[in-house]
Amino acid sequence: MNPKLVDKLEKANAEKDAIHKVFKKIGAKKPKDLDDNFQVLHTETFKKLDCLTCANCCKTTSPIFRDVDIKRIAKNLRMKEKEFIRNYLKMDDEDDFVLQSSPCSFLGNDNKCGIYEFRPLACREYPHTDRKNMHQILDLTAKNMEICPAVADIVLQITNKYS
Repeated sequence: MNPKLVDKLEKANAEKDAIHKVFKKIGAKKPKDLDDNFQVLHTETFKKLDCLTCANCCKTTSPIFRDVDIKRIAKNLRMKEKEFIRNYLKMDDEDDFVLQSSPCSFLGNDNKCGIYEFRPLACREYPHTDRKNMHQILDLTAKNMEICPAVADIVLQITNKYS
């Protein structure tokens, strides 16, 4: 991974306790401008950062595969759903289907997704920093800042605004 991206992850990790305190405060107050601030930072950050230079999310974690994702992906891969599940997925501790291993089986050497057009909803929505009601997913955002340099950068800026 690019050293600048590693630096973003390390900086957020070093400030993890302070970030959690600010997130707790944000969760209690639910600022009306929180979603707008996240949206602006999300847009600005992803104008500067190309996910293909990183793909850490695809290399280290697994999305949840819903039934509709499994059907769509299996169809596009011309496989039966049971075959797709058997070849690629397992059930996690929360009874969700996730990938059997990391990195993602569909991640190419160029960091491109081999099933990008029909990837799971969780991948489409990742890293979840442009959603409404961000106060409800601050715990998820804090977890994602450990994986995604863009989220780490956004979180550091958000915590500066609300400290």
